[in-house]
Amino acid sequence: MILSQKNKSILVVVISIGLYFLFAYNLDRTNFTQLISLYLGLFIPFLYFIKKEHVNFPFLVGIAILFRLVFLFAVPNLSQDFYRFIWDGRMLLEGFNPYISLPETFINERNFPIPQAIDLYNGMGPLNGSHYTNYPPINQLNFFLAALFSGKSILGAAVVLRLQIILADIGIIYFGKKILEKLQLPIHHIFLYALNPFIIIELTGNLHFEAVMLFFLVWSIYLLLIGRWVWAAIILGLSVSVKLIPLLFLPLFLQWFTSKSYNNHTERPLDSSRGDNMLSGKAESRTLLLQGVFKFVSFAAIVIALNIVLFLPFVSPDLISSYSNSVGLWFRNFEFNASIYFIAREIGYLFRGWNEIAIIGKIMPILTITFLTIITFFRKNKTPQQLITALLFGLSFYYFTTTTMHPWYLATLLLLSVFTKYRFPLVWSVVMILSYQAYANEPWKENLWFVGLEYVIVYGFLIVELLKKRRSMASKV
Repeated sequence: MILSQKNKSILVVVISIGLYFLFAYNLDRTNFTQLISLYLGLFIPFLYFIKKEHVNFPFLVGIAILFRLVFLFAVPNLSQDFYRFIWDGRMLLEGFNPYISLPETFINERNFPIPQAIDLYNGMGPLNGSHYTNYPPINQLNFFLAALFSGKSILGAAVVLRLQIILADIGIIYFGKKILEKLQLPIHHIFLYALNPFIIIELTGNLHFEAVMLFFLVWSIYLLLIGRWVWAAIILGLSVSVKLIPLLFLPLFLQWFTSKSYNNHTERPLDSSRGDNMLSGKAESRTLLLQGVFKFVSFAAIVIALNIVLFLPFVSPDLISSYSNSVGLWFRNFEFNASIYFIAREIGYLFRGWNEIAIIGKIMPILTITFLTIITFFRKNKTPQQLITALLFGLSFYYFTTTTMHPWYLATLLLLSVFTKYRFPLVWSVVMILSYQAYANEPWKENLWFVGLEYVIVYGFLIVELLKKRRSMASKV
């Protein structure tokens, strides 16, 4: 019996639901064989939907939501971070400032300020509980809502958090489609993000709020494309207030604003024999350039000012020190699934005999700033696709050099790539699962062979894409 296309798709949906259900409710993350089998198995239906159902947009939206709802009542099994989310939200609900208090302090003093304090502390672990929170204010609002609607149930709070993430992903599909239409790209490309098993598992499943950050980011990009730059700045500010990472993008908008000043100006023909017209044209060009720079500075100022305002309710003498110390730990102390950093670390072991993370961790951000400066001034970022490609490679460089590359960080690169010709983040979303092999070891320890294999594949595919782009450009000359 030969199944019709409709029946085949229904069968693949049922299989996908089954695999997602096993992943959500029957997975032990220390069982790497089970983990990688389920994960890679989910990419087969994903590729089927992208290839066979790409013209059926409502169907793809429906199954994207359906697959996420499979996780609705699941407790995350690949990450413990959500316990800290719930802790912070309940602290806010009880009137505490989460930025200046440590869970560890309350537990050691046998002071339990919130319901299920011990369970939440045990869930987040001593490492998380011994550091100040680094989640910005809008993210804290998400946590507060979970506490407000489910203040005494960890599972109930997880459901509230998950519903927020699902709604954010629906918003990403909506604005992502609009951006693709503006760029005259196939609208089904948004499902390279929305149906990707990596996204469904890491964000909806494991409750990482990159989805909310990305919702505001794509909304902001869309507003920028239609010329509403003030509102774009406000929405980008909200994105930063969920996760700080979009701050890296700010310099890359400079050419967008300066070029738009020229593009929106219709120059009148100039008579080269008349010096006054030439001087007038140059003066007008300088004026337009200054207008563009002013808009860019205003755009960045709105983003930064909004975040300062959002932090005001939490202001205290200890806020700056506790928050900066928490953020700084990512560069000075933590290391996971890194690429270039791990090579630099091994060189440090070879010549110095110990881990030089304290030094290397300070150098890597400087390299990122240098790279962002170069592509800000020496790369064309004037068209929408050029701008988004610059965002993609600017953030990619940061992730290639960071000391800590948690799997869910990749979500931003994957979404940005949807609006470009590059697909290395899609390949990375498949091989990122190799980083979870660390949980199969007792005690927990990364296997650098798996990390090496992951990055060999990612860098290899990226190099192939860059060479193809170079040959394509050469053939047009």
